[in-house]
Amino acid sequence: MATDLPPCGIYRTLAKIGECEANRLVYFHNHGNPGPGLYFPEKWVKNRAQFGSRGMTVPSGFDPRALMPLPREGFYRVGATFHCCDKKCVEYTPEGFVQLGYNGNGIPLLFSPEWTGTALDVPERGTKIDDAAMSNLVLLAVRERNDARDDIPAFPRVNLIH
Repeated sequence: MATDLPPCGIYRTLAKIGECEANRLVYFHNHGNPGPGLYFPEKWVKNRAQFGSRGMTVPSGFDPRALMPLPREGFYRVGATFHCCDKKCVEYTPEGFVQLGYNGNGIPLLFSPEWTGTALDVPERGTKIDDAAMSNLVLLAVRERNDARDDIPAFPRVNLIH
């Protein structure tokens, strides 16, 4: 197994890793017990993947190049004009406010919040964007409340840096 493991975080698998197929959204944990492992999304809450607490250990011979790092889920501003894809279905313009999330295949999705007059409403359906478009997003520093909830697993949390 490679000694230079990537950092903990969310990734898209580019090749099969053990029993995990290519093109899956995973959370890679580089210092698990009994060893580094992959965790899989169990559900989505407010457009953010919630990863299960039971994963699979990466096999011997694991090649970290089989993991493509993904920008963290969260709120971003649009830094430069871009379209969702080559078909130019949706245009995103500078200073726009969006939420970045992913589907189960690790494909990026943008959700466009709307002001309702009293609060921001974030839709449950997003627009698929090309990987290259993510370079036009600038992560925003948004305070996050840590409400203890029994129905949301606490581990592993993507937004925690350790």
